[in-house]
Amino acid sequence: MRRSHRVAQVSKPGELEIVERETPSPGAGEVLIAIEACGICGADAGDIDRADPKMRPARVPGHEVVGRIAALGSGTPSIWKVGQRVGIGRLGGHCNECVQCRRGEFQLCLNQPFVGSTCDGGYAEMMIARATGLVSIPDELKSEEAAPLLCAGIATFNALKKCGAEAGDTVVVLGIGGLGHLALQYARRMGFRVVAVGRGSDIADDALSLGAHVYIDSKKEDPAARLQSLGGAQAIIATIGDVQAVAAVIGSLSPQGRLVLLGAGKDPLPVSAGHVVVGERSILGSITGTPFENEKTLDFSVLAGVRPRIEVMPFEKAGEAVARMRSGQANFRMVLTMKEGSHAHQ
Repeated sequence: MRRSHRVAQVSKPGELEIVERETPSPGAGEVLIAIEACGICGADAGDIDRADPKMRPARVPGHEVVGRIAALGSGTPSIWKVGQRVGIGRLGGHCNECVQCRRGEFQLCLNQPFVGSTCDGGYAEMMIARATGLVSIPDELKSEEAAPLLCAGIATFNALKKCGAEAGDTVVVLGIGGLGHLALQYARRMGFRVVAVGRGSDIADDALSLGAHVYIDSKKEDPAARLQSLGGAQAIIATIGDVQAVAAVIGSLSPQGRLVLLGAGKDPLPVSAGHVVVGERSILGSITGTPFENEKTLDFSVLAGVRPRIEVMPFEKAGEAVARMRSGQANFRMVLTMKEGSHAHQ
């Protein structure tokens, strides 16, 4: 095993630098992962911008990680083997001790690290991870394909499972970006009537090709009025944090319909209490999910042919890849690869 490895760390808020670090040994209940690919999520921008400049060593971002187990710490469950391909997402592994864990609500663990934020993540050649956070990666998925599914994939897949809609019902996907482009694929394959709501006509063809039956351009028409003309929505999956855009479509919810929030904006959401009460409508938030749920997401993606649209860049260009993600010009998801000879786009 190499005695050192490279990481892209936050040298100061908003900036990445590649440095060499000593390769650590995994502790009890941990594994060392030799990383093959790491997706770049919108949440990474916040991790990079808000990183503590006094932290030493500096934080390594990234939480859509796929690689192979290079070493096992003591007490690691026997299901994990050296050489096995695994992944880890935003939730870094539950503690098995807190109240939420005792209830089996592992995604709500009170002592769980957030990968790339409260512990080092996958913009690196190697990383340490809790065994309780590991996800087995199907052979049918390339590492670059699997990486975004560990965060954006499970977030949208789980949201759709919680939305209360049945096959044939109208489900709205609000925001056609890194999350939304996967939500459209999952929703179509789950048998829903899928309506995409986005800003601008330039995304219309993509939305329809990804699975939408109808595309609504919120720049040209009132999305709530159009949705009402279509009979209303049984569920709305909001993938964006723009509360005004979310508020603009709430009026289209059918009685007992659900608004599922994925975008974690800081501003309060303006909601009519009467509209919620009289129609028995509901609003809920949805986090990503447990490792078991993540494996279900990957398995469904294989069975149904769901794949993220990605652009791949080599690890050495992590700063450029993050900048492209921030620009909004990426072909939905950016992925860093640690393999030699990786190409700029896919």
